[in-house]
Amino acid sequence: MKIEYRNIDGDEITRELFGGFIRRQVVNDCRRFVDGEWVIRPDPFIDDWSEEDYAELIVCLKNTVATGGIVRGAFIDGVLKGFTSVEAAPMGDNGEYRDLTSIHVSQDCRGNGIGRALFMAAKEFARSLGAKKLYISAHSAIESQSFYSAMGCVDAVWKCSEHVEKEPFDCQLECLV
Repeated sequence: MKIEYRNIDGDEITRELFGGFIRRQVVNDCRRFVDGEWVIRPDPFIDDWSEEDYAELIVCLKNTVATGGIVRGAFIDGVLKGFTSVEAAPMGDNGEYRDLTSIHVSQDCRGNGIGRALFMAAKEFARSLGAKKLYISAHSAIESQSFYSAMGCVDAVWKCSEHVEKEPFDCQLECLV
């Protein structure tokens, strides 16, 4: 399987780009902050995107590119199978963070190193902008948390209130770039 990694231009970000992408994630257990400590709790659900979710994603990714951020994709035979996005604007009390706003691998391609390669590209981009850390508002599914832990992510020292309010069950993480 030959994987091509490249940046995605704003004009390419359309619903058709995601035609071969399978978002579906079956979640059984999640990492939750309860009474001052992290616990693993059963919280079964299936995470998948509706057409409304795709429409919102497209607007967000186009904005990322338009404001100087990056959207990087992983393609197999010309079909998008993974992507990440990082915002250009500094975050945090001292501007030391850049926001990793998305990283997703198609269900049919997980476990093949695509996520790792995209995460490394996100770190490289953030570093090129002078950031010291990536900020990640991360899905709380155990599988997602295991990925972030393997990438060297830890609980964020500074927390973005906007992310916390939007996704209260997400785990707020950071990673040195």
